[in-house]
Amino acid sequence: MTSLRPKTLLAALALSASGMALADSTLLNVSYDVAREFYKDYNAAFIAHYKKAKGQDIRIDQSHAGSSAQARAVNDGLAADVVTMNTSTDVQFLADNGVVAKDWARRFPHDAAPTTSTMLFLVRHGNPKGIEDWDDLIKPGVQVIVVNPKTGGNGRYAYLAAWGAVLDKGGSAAQAAEFVGKLYRNVPVLAKGGRDATATFLQRNQGDVLITFESEVLAIDREFGAGKVDVVYPSVSVVAENPVAVVERTVARKGTAELAKAYLDYLYSDEAQEIAARHAIRPRSEAVLKKYARTFKPIRLFTVAQYFGSLTEAQKVHFNDGGQFDKLYLPGKP
Repeated sequence: MTSLRPKTLLAALALSASGMALADSTLLNVSYDVAREFYKDYNAAFIAHYKKAKGQDIRIDQSHAGSSAQARAVNDGLAADVVTMNTSTDVQFLADNGVVAKDWARRFPHDAAPTTSTMLFLVRHGNPKGIEDWDDLIKPGVQVIVVNPKTGGNGRYAYLAAWGAVLDKGGSAAQAAEFVGKLYRNVPVLAKGGRDATATFLQRNQGDVLITFESEVLAIDREFGAGKVDVVYPSVSVVAENPVAVVERTVARKGTAELAKAYLDYLYSDEAQEIAARHAIRPRSEAVLKKYARTFKPIRLFTVAQYFGSLTEAQKVHFNDGGQFDKLYLPGKP
C-alpha cells in the first residue's frame, strides 16, 4: 500500500475540505446574437455582486452567434457553463441530448425565462416605403431582411409573429401560409443571425425593412448613431421568451455548478432586471416594466402557446426539414 507524504496528504485534505479550491472561477455564457451588450453589462454587475457576497474574484466569458448554431456548438463540445438563448427549442435540444437537465424549465422562475422581447420593424429613416403593419411587407417592391429560422431564434420568432398576425385577425391557417409565403418571396437573402441581419440592412444597405427583436433598436442607435432607422410597432406581435439553463455536463467537470446557478439566479434580481430594461429587453419584474413604460411601447402581444401549442410543436411543424418553412421559402420564385 502506498502512503502519501505528510505535505501531500495535508494539501489533499485541504482541497477536499474547501471544495471551492477545486472549482474553476471562470464561467462561459453561450448566448444569442443580439444579447451581447446586455450580458456585457450584466456580467460586470454580477461579478461585483458575487465578490461582495462571496469574497471571490470570478471571470465571465461570452460567446454570441445565432441561437441554434450556438446550441449545436455546445452539443458538439463547446464548454459552456450556462446557455442563455432566445428560444426554448434550442435549450430543449440540449436537454434531449443530455447536455442540460431534463427539467431545465423548472429550475428557475417563469419557465427559466427571466426576460422577454418581441418582434418589431426597423425601416429606413423617414419610412420611405410607408411600412406600418404586416400587410405592407408583402407589397411589390418591398424587400424584407430577416434571420433564417433554421439558424436563429430571431428568425423563428419573426416567422411565427407573421403567421400569428394573420390568425390573430381571424384568418385561417391556409391564409397564414399564403401570407407568409408571399412575405418570404420579398426576402432577398436570409441572414445567419440577428447581428448578420442588422449588418445586411445597415452596412450592406440591403432591404427596406428589418424584422428583429425590440432590443436591437437600442443597439443600432448606439453602434450606428441615432436617426439611422425608424421603429415601426406593428398592430400585433409575438412574446419572445429568453430561456436560460445550466450546462450540467460542463459544470460537473469544472466544479462550477454553484457559480453557474448563482449567475442565472441573479438575472431575476432588481439590478439585473433594470439592466435588461436599459437594453430594451423586457423585464419580468412588473415594477421595472412600469418604470420603463416609455421604452416599451404598447403593443398587442400573443404567446406562442396561443396559436402554435409550444415552440417544440412549432419546430416540428414549421422549421424541421420538410416542414412548412421549407415548403414556403422558394428563393427566386416571383
